[in-house]
Amino acid sequence: MIAGDADLLRRIAEALERISPPAAPAPDLTTASAFVWQTEPDRLAPVADVSRLALDLLVGIDRARDTLLENTRQFARGHAANNALLWGARGMGKSSLVKAVHAHVLEELPDSGLKLVEIQREDLPSISRLLAHLRASAARFILFCDDLSFSHDDQHYKSLKAVLDGGVEGRPANVVLYATSNRRHLMPRDMIENERGSAISPSEAVEEKVSLSDRFGLWLGFHACGQDEFLAMIEGYCAAYALEIAPEVLRAEAIEWQATRGSRSGRVAWQFFTDLAGRRGVAL
Repeated sequence: MIAGDADLLRRIAEALERISPPAAPAPDLTTASAFVWQTEPDRLAPVADVSRLALDLLVGIDRARDTLLENTRQFARGHAANNALLWGARGMGKSSLVKAVHAHVLEELPDSGLKLVEIQREDLPSISRLLAHLRASAARFILFCDDLSFSHDDQHYKSLKAVLDGGVEGRPANVVLYATSNRRHLMPRDMIENERGSAISPSEAVEEKVSLSDRFGLWLGFHACGQDEFLAMIEGYCAAYALEIAPEVLRAEAIEWQATRGSRSGRVAWQFFTDLAGRRGVAL
């Protein structure tokens, strides 16, 4: 072999290594209780301080709270548990509930080693690689996908089906999926109607689209709150942070705030309280 051939082979080998890098080492899952799945390269980034509220601060969603809490307790104890879809009105505490329930159960059952792993919707095609890491661990994982929905030309939902129930391997026994969405069927209504109107077999086309949400064992609905619930949320925040204010003043300011926003929700209640705390010199 001449020197030119050896140099060519070396450059080919280097190019192949760049195209197919060696597998990433197994992640160290002892560094935190919450992680974010990131790609390019694949890694589980630890989250030292999760942004969340205490469970008892989430007012007006008692049924959803109790159902998700019990399901999570079962899972943390190694028992059977369902995947859960939290759907409904925006700003009513869907993602806050998932994070609060994780913290609450981990405090109750510290030996369970319960972990929260967030995955972004656009990273769903990599979910099989993530599950390979989680399957090999002795810990238990809540896989959390926030604001999950799919558009007309989006094929990511097919990647999710294997996690829920399908595939040869299926969902690992130590993984449960919690997703939040503003849509009950995860896809816009006009997308489902277009499938019904243009497909050769309309019923089969629609079944293909809505079967994804059917694979969640728990459907927890969140609905817009009334004025009394809105005020109760704010009063709960005031009590938790020891912010003293006359009830009639609090009520008047809160109603004015929601009127200017044109909506009432848990998110709007927290935004009002943040403004109120700032004006009163209370750090959150």
